[in-house]
Amino acid sequence: MSPSLNAIVKTYDIRGLVGVELTEEMVEAVAAGFVDELELEGLEVVVGHDMRDSSPGFAAAFARGARMRGGNVVSLGLCSTDQSYYASGTMNAASAMFTASHNPAAYNGIKLSRAGARGISLDTGLAAIRDRANAYLADGIVPVANQGSIREVDTLADYSAYLRSLVNLSDIRPLKVVVDAGNGMGGFTVPAVLGAGVGLPALPLEIIPMYFELDGNFPNHEANPLDPKNLIDLQKAVREHRADIGLAFDGDADRCFVIDENGSAVTPSAVAAMVAELEVAREKAANPGAPITVLHNLLTSRACIEAIEATGARAVRTRVGHSLIKDQMAAENAVFGGEHSAHYYFRAFWGADNGMLAAMHVLSALGSQAAPLSEFAAKYDPYFASGEINHKVSDAKSIIDAVSVAFADRAATDLLDGVTFTSNDTENWWWFNLRTSNTEPLLRFNCEAKNAETVKSITQEVETFIKS
Repeated sequence: MSPSLNAIVKTYDIRGLVGVELTEEMVEAVAAGFVDELELEGLEVVVGHDMRDSSPGFAAAFARGARMRGGNVVSLGLCSTDQSYYASGTMNAASAMFTASHNPAAYNGIKLSRAGARGISLDTGLAAIRDRANAYLADGIVPVANQGSIREVDTLADYSAYLRSLVNLSDIRPLKVVVDAGNGMGGFTVPAVLGAGVGLPALPLEIIPMYFELDGNFPNHEANPLDPKNLIDLQKAVREHRADIGLAFDGDADRCFVIDENGSAVTPSAVAAMVAELEVAREKAANPGAPITVLHNLLTSRACIEAIEATGARAVRTRVGHSLIKDQMAAENAVFGGEHSAHYYFRAFWGADNGMLAAMHVLSALGSQAAPLSEFAAKYDPYFASGEINHKVSDAKSIIDAVSVAFADRAATDLLDGVTFTSNDTENWWWFNLRTSNTEPLLRFNCEAKNAETVKSITQEVETFIKS
């Protein structure tokens, strides 16, 4: 039997075990299918990769497959995911980024974009690319008459300068910043963007680096800041250094998590609210009187919605998922979008997500006033939340059906993404969402309420159905 991509093509990207589920032969076939489906013969195709051991070989395989079908490869070499979006945006070229983001060392994957850093999901071309690639795996890739070229481009300096042009950090008060790159691509981009690594002027930032050595085996901890255990080292370092703030990046540096001066996590919803205020203010200055839209996914805090609406902008609720939000950023002409998972999207960055840009906005907000981060961030986080709780289940639908019956007289429901239950009591309000994972056999639960007791009781009640 020919190898198949069916198991590793996910809703938003391709991801699998290296050498078992994902091989260089398969990558060549994906590249050929990508060029065919997007009609890229004779056009440029940007290819970049992270620091995983398998990434350079996969990037080279993709270049071979793309060139065989006539794509002209622009090789970025080592880069962060948002750096590959920068290249896709400035060159107006389709792109492929080799990374498995926060996944363990044994995994790798491909994030594909259309020209201008526009996302691709199963519903918008990824399924067709998969099918073309499977056909090439079965029958072989037939080269076109005029095969494509390849050239190498270093975008780090231009990418860094562009981000500096979007957020001015030169006039903020001096800040001591601990950065945990998790041995991922943040160790490559932070010295360039926030330091003087590519010749940009020094900023009033004292950067204390943690795990900046690029190592796809992740010797210190997984590059997944969404898991609290991977923040422990950073939290300790922030307190020991008496730093003003801590920043943690995931493996490909497209997500950023924030730690305050006490070592406590600042929720991604609070970060989204901070950044939204700054992006709305910039849009008002640039286009006085123009309507302004900000996206938030359905799992962000009510406080985030309130902060957006307080600026006079329109808050638009979306489903979870980066390709989906990229599409909606374009459809709504939104200036900014925030997710509970610490993906932050910017119209000024082609609607793509950029953890570094979000971090710069937080540094700007913090450094433009005198209060410590814990005090400054508190106004954006007045409510109580369960955080995302994941359960392995065999029959998610029956659980959701049972919960729906139990809460029928207490809550309104909507089906935007999974099922969201919103209390009929508007004074002591609460909401919770149940949704299945797009990539794993998990049922995900998120709850928020006006008081902590309600979060606890709702969580316990829903868990009785999940565990029964």
